[in-house]
Amino acid sequence: MAGGWSRDGAVGEQIEASIAEELERMRARRAPVGESARDCAECGEEIPEKRRMALPGVKLCVDCAAERDGRAVQRSGFNRRGSKDSQLK
Repeated sequence: MAGGWSRDGAVGEQIEASIAEELERMRARRAPVGESARDCAECGEEIPEKRRMALPGVKLCVDCAAERDGRAVQRSGFNRRGSKDSQLK
């Protein structure tokens, strides 16, 4: 499939490049950077040295990080879109 003046396969290559760029951006954002904190930013407990060495830039202890990652997002109980399709589900 070609789009406009582009050669065959160019659209697929552009989609793949966009996905690769987004994945790289997400990986870079998730990785802690810098010096690790000695004490947890939330509870104040000491972060073990092995954790600080394994994850440079870590700011939370294992318990606080697990609690933060497992936290569920609360959603409202009503349909904001108002479409019949979403009301039937």
